[in-house]
Amino acid sequence: MRRIAGIVLAVLLIGGVVTAVVAGREGQDTSTATKTVRGVIGSEKSDFFADPAVVKALAAKGYTVRTETSGSWAMEGLDLEGYDFAFPSSQAPADALAAKYHVQKPLPRPFYSPLVVVAHRNAAEVLAANGLAGLDRHRGTLHTARYLDAAAHDRTWQQLKGAQRHGELTGTLYIASTDPETSNSGALYLAAASYVAGGGRVAASKADIERTAPLMHKLISVQGAQQPSSDAAFRDFVSGVGNPLVLVYESQVAALLTDGQGLDDLTVLYPDTTVNSDHTVVPLTPAGRDLGDLLSTDPTLRRLAVRHGFRPQGDTAEFTAATASHTSYLNQKLTGVRQAPVPTSAVLHEMARRARGQGENT
Repeated sequence: MRRIAGIVLAVLLIGGVVTAVVAGREGQDTSTATKTVRGVIGSEKSDFFADPAVVKALAAKGYTVRTETSGSWAMEGLDLEGYDFAFPSSQAPADALAAKYHVQKPLPRPFYSPLVVVAHRNAAEVLAANGLAGLDRHRGTLHTARYLDAAAHDRTWQQLKGAQRHGELTGTLYIASTDPETSNSGALYLAAASYVAGGGRVAASKADIERTAPLMHKLISVQGAQQPSSDAAFRDFVSGVGNPLVLVYESQVAALLTDGQGLDDLTVLYPDTTVNSDHTVVPLTPAGRDLGDLLSTDPTLRRLAVRHGFRPQGDTAEFTAATASHTSYLNQKLTGVRQAPVPTSAVLHEMARRARGQGENT
């Protein structure tokens, strides 16, 4: 009898809750009703979509956005049936998804972020003393060709002038990156490195891949286990764990600074040849396209994107104004930074596969 009574009570309680929710919906102003839109996003945008101010701004435009995270290059292998959009972190995986799902172009590209290398001050100063970087206060320039030459010759920190004064600088010199087979930043690292190693030529054929495969394999294999996402890699760096040089998005650094946080010995190195990460929406439904367009054009959402460190497409003034007090860390105008073209999705997938040791001559 007690069990039966408990079940009845539970049913009554559930009925009461449902009634209350329905009544609340019937009594609310329909102008604030929202349409739920589901999407798969790169992890570096999780904080943006979770921000209460972003949630509020989207609701004001009639949207509730539900997101799940995935590596940008892993999205192509997902079943996206039932989703309204995918939001990888660069155009190449977005183009591949658009082709797979027959999505009409152009694709909305709300914002972007260049790849940078975060370094602890001691490491940055040693690189500078050995001609691998130039420094200006808390930021500088990584000389990509010189760094790749050092990597090709298996240089160690101990071989660099001044490193002996810092006990943490030991072992092979390398930049820690994410898994290039699944993560966007890791894949774009190979895109930029192969472009420089190939003499300023974007890889477009099997021969191009073969030409730089040994070096790409060295860049990845020296790292051992890699983080699955740039978010995890950056959090480890901030907490003082891991390698002294880590490849991340500028947006992660800018967001940290805008939030009033920082590290006393943080140095941001902009590779003289890098790749911009164009965060690109792949609309799978009309609602997904409307959301992508909204993120691109709505002034409030653009301002909030800047607060999370992203550079809105089409106007540098918003980012420049918001980061004016952080120019000792950030290269606002990307002065001295060359943009490397990105290979096609197929070429970059094969390049990543070879870099991970899956193939011949690696």
